[in-house]
Amino acid sequence: MTDKVVDASAVVALLFDELTREEAVPRLRGASLQAPSLIGFKAAKACLKKMRARPAERQTLFEAFFFFDELAIAQETVDLGEAMALAEQTKSSLYDASYLWLARRRARHAGRRVAE
Repeated sequence: MTDKVVDASAVVALLFDELTREEAVPRLRGASLQAPSLIGFKAAKACLKKMRARPAERQTLFEAFFFFDELAIAQETVDLGEAMALAEQTKSSLYDASYLWLARRRARHAGRRVAE
């Protein structure tokens, strides 16, 4: 089984059947998924935003959110100091750098190299 770091946008696409779901499914199928521990908050935030925008669909959206646990995403604690340094180095957001930090950490543990 391949390890993959999954972004919140892919998780939201899966949970709420968004258009990008068709792209995400084949990329994630059969993979062991990892993400920074904030992924649950990001998915919940997206759900709440959708519920506020579409109150008539509130119950359906709320129920869809609870499939999050079935995705069995291993949630990793990010070293925020290292992620901040990486964000500065790559001129990216701390959020994006946390995913990059995790991907690099996973690659090091697997003996692989992740592009700079």
